[in-house]
Amino acid sequence: MIGRTLALLQTNLLLANLVLTFRGLFRLPGFWVPTILFPAMLYAFFGAQTAGEGAQAVYAAASFAVYAVLGVAFFQFGVGIAEDRQSAFAVWQRSLPGGPAPLWIARLCAALVFSTAAVLLVLATAYLVAGLSLDPETQLRLLAVCLLLAVPATFMGTALGYLTSGHSAVAIANLVFLPQAYLGGLWVPPQSLPAEIETLSHWTPTRHMGEVAWAVVGAHPIPTASLFALAAFTAGFIALTWIAYHRDRRSRFS
Repeated sequence: MIGRTLALLQTNLLLANLVLTFRGLFRLPGFWVPTILFPAMLYAFFGAQTAGEGAQAVYAAASFAVYAVLGVAFFQFGVGIAEDRQSAFAVWQRSLPGGPAPLWIARLCAALVFSTAAVLLVLATAYLVAGLSLDPETQLRLLAVCLLLAVPATFMGTALGYLTSGHSAVAIANLVFLPQAYLGGLWVPPQSLPAEIETLSHWTPTRHMGEVAWAVVGAHPIPTASLFALAAFTAGFIALTWIAYHRDRRSRFS
């Protein structure tokens, strides 16, 4: 009976956080609309022009789809958390029982929704601007993979949000986000990177995100090394988020 009651309370708390998260985001279109539009716009201006045709064009679209997921995680949630932490409501909310899990799950669900919109917009732009037409099965596989990649990307952004202040979050996010996109081969194919940079890229999460997406659209086996690397990065980002959250909580409430 007690276990069922606790489960019901956790479910209600999760639903409340979901409603709060989505309402807060939809009331700020100036915050989330550019995040969704920017990857597609960048692809239209640069990616579609330099990708060429055939397999390269398909890989470029997959790269910018991964880039879109990263943008949602970093700027919609990483920066958003850093700014929310300064509000009195966020301080009050964190004083409530229940722990951080319902809020993190709600933010992850929101990330999946907005990542879906961003990826679909990139694919639509690829069709309209570059005439790239992927078969429905490939599009679904790419979308499914991007939603899986949204998990490590979201917790990367969440950790950033708890480690930075609202004043510095945007600058630090750019310092992390832009080099990650370049090093991971999302703007320039890895084989076109300088040799030293290409070697370094294997140590970044974005390179392994790209490898998974490129394998899916190219109908190749997903590299096992990339799957293990992403699992390790995901565990590391969740642990970093947990540590940063409790450090911030102690500084506020102890």
